[in-house]
Amino acid sequence: MRTDESSAVRPDVSRWRLEGRRRMKVATVVVVTLACALGMTAKATAQTEPSRSVSDYQLGYAQGLVQSSFGTVTSQSFGGEIGFNVGRSLRVFVEAGRARDAARPTLGPSAQIIASYLAQTQTGAVSFSVKQPVAFGLGGIRYVFPYDEDFEPYVMGGLGVARDTRAVRFSIAGTDVTDAIGQHGVVLGTDLSGSSMNVMVSLGGGLVWNAFSPLFVDLHYRYGRILSDGATGVDGAGINLNRAGIGVGMRF
Repeated sequence: MRTDESSAVRPDVSRWRLEGRRRMKVATVVVVTLACALGMTAKATAQTEPSRSVSDYQLGYAQGLVQSSFGTVTSQSFGGEIGFNVGRSLRVFVEAGRARDAARPTLGPSAQIIASYLAQTQTGAVSFSVKQPVAFGLGGIRYVFPYDEDFEPYVMGGLGVARDTRAVRFSIAGTDVTDAIGQHGVVLGTDLSGSSMNVMVSLGGGLVWNAFSPLFVDLHYRYGRILSDGATGVDGAGINLNRAGIGVGMRF
């Protein structure tokens, strides 16, 4: 009986194995056929639809900006810009950004006068820090010099507003007393506290490298002058904001 059972099972096992092999062959043929079809389709698409060039993006661009800001102090500036094409070489743009510090040359000496007074009237060690961050928004025109598809030199000019904040802090014996400095016989003037908003003028230029359409890299320098209305009590001094940096963006 055992011999009969074994002989009855073996043909079924062999048949299943043969059937499995047939299915594997069929599946392999199907996969290879699909792969070949997809490859031919992709090749045909690449031949009929060439990669888009810079001139194919007619509407405008957007980019993020990372810059080194310098003048009286050296700091960093971050922002963004969006522009629209109004001709082959003309663009209109809007830019917004923030420089971490653009302190006027008189800010530190003015704070030093207060610190010297506190050092004479207080027993603890006196220290101070000065910073003048600037937030700004601009609108303007960019003119591109036609060169080639890879590189675009340009000049630009803009006009907008900037808000500077005079962030001066005083410490006595390691404790910040700025918010309660009146208790120590000191009243900070507008040259050392508060904020103001004034007109900002900007001029600059750069070179755009169209690395991989629609992506591009923008190497640039921009000079900004923040005008003063005299409200800060700093003898009418404005702020010079130099920015040199890089932008990475996309055309659309």
